[in-house]
Amino acid sequence: MFAALRLVIVIAAVLVALFAGPTAGHGDPLALAVAQAPWWPGSALRLATVIAAVLVALFAGPTTRRDDAISLPDGQAPWWPSPGLRLVTIITVILVALFAGPTTGHGDPLSLPDGQAPWWPSRYGAQDQIGTLNEIDAAATRAAAALVRTGTVVDLGRILDEDTPKFPGRYWHQTVDVSPHFTNLHRADAVGKGWGKNEINWITEIQAGTFQVGTQLDSIGHIQIGDRFYNGWTTRDVVESWGLNHFGMETVPPIVTRGVLVDVAGYLNVDRLDKGYVITVEDVEGALRRGGVELRAGDAVLFYTGWGRLWGKDNDAFLAGEPGPGMAVIGWLYDHHVALVGSDTWSIGPVPGEDPERPFLVPQTMYVKLGLFGLENLATEELATRGVYQFLFVVTHPRTRGSTAAVIAPAAVY
Repeated sequence: MFAALRLVIVIAAVLVALFAGPTAGHGDPLALAVAQAPWWPGSALRLATVIAAVLVALFAGPTTRRDDAISLPDGQAPWWPSPGLRLVTIITVILVALFAGPTTGHGDPLSLPDGQAPWWPSRYGAQDQIGTLNEIDAAATRAAAALVRTGTVVDLGRILDEDTPKFPGRYWHQTVDVSPHFTNLHRADAVGKGWGKNEINWITEIQAGTFQVGTQLDSIGHIQIGDRFYNGWTTRDVVESWGLNHFGMETVPPIVTRGVLVDVAGYLNVDRLDKGYVITVEDVEGALRRGGVELRAGDAVLFYTGWGRLWGKDNDAFLAGEPGPGMAVIGWLYDHHVALVGSDTWSIGPVPGEDPERPFLVPQTMYVKLGLFGLENLATEELATRGVYQFLFVVTHPRTRGSTAAVIAPAAVY
């Protein structure tokens, strides 16, 4: 009986170790992109683990051996591990050591695509949800307010309607609701054509669509790498039927800081940068020198590329691609501790991108790895025309719980 039971245990251990394998965070089978092989642990580490496991299995356990002088009651013989059971233990431990994968730090086995290494925890802490917005402190806001000299306000938002250029799959529709003009007539105190002696009526609207339309502020939960968010959270951890339980727009504070216009089109003396143009660090440094501005921690960096002038005039051309900051610029801005990055384009980063096999790598890196917030479809042309390169920048937004973006109308004040 015991021999058969031991055989069953051995077979079960072998099957589990062979076929369970690493998982993607919560029991999902491992999937690696771009034909990647698992990059964990190396053979030397596995060998060391196996040797340690064998030694523990061989020499741990009861210290009393069969040849020790012992006294057992009622004529009992020692019942602790037989050689067969020790062999089962050794085999099981070796198989687990060989085939188990690393974990995320939350107890979930690690699965990352495209040769990625874990990018978490962020520099703002493992539980952080607002990323680079942490860079905006009271001192940054006070310094930004001191830039206001004339009180001139420039609206940086675009008008949103059904004809707004939209990325494929995005949608916006508005329907007017005039039903109170009729339902109010059924009130007991209706008078004439409305409610009460003052004949009050009202009109409302019904909207359907996504918040990733028009001038928008994305939450850093908008984009993922595989199934992972900023700070390594997974979709299984975060996504609910009603939205995200982390990184929703309700977690994003109002933004009041210094805005800096990076007029790359002006610096390069062109009306509009070409589709796919990769803005370089040298371009940014040149545009900043031209504007007489140096970056500070907590700044909102807003690009003017000239591409936004196509908005509403040639929407097909507007959506056919865009210029934008390259990966080197994003890393450079992050090193300067800026709070957020915006542009007069429908995304952030060049389209086509620097690597045709990795679409939208710039915003993906910003949101997921760096926690760097982004603004899209900004109307920065008026600032460029006026030659205003630093200003008080103000953004507030609807705090819709669990949403990954908000339609906004930012203001520049100088």
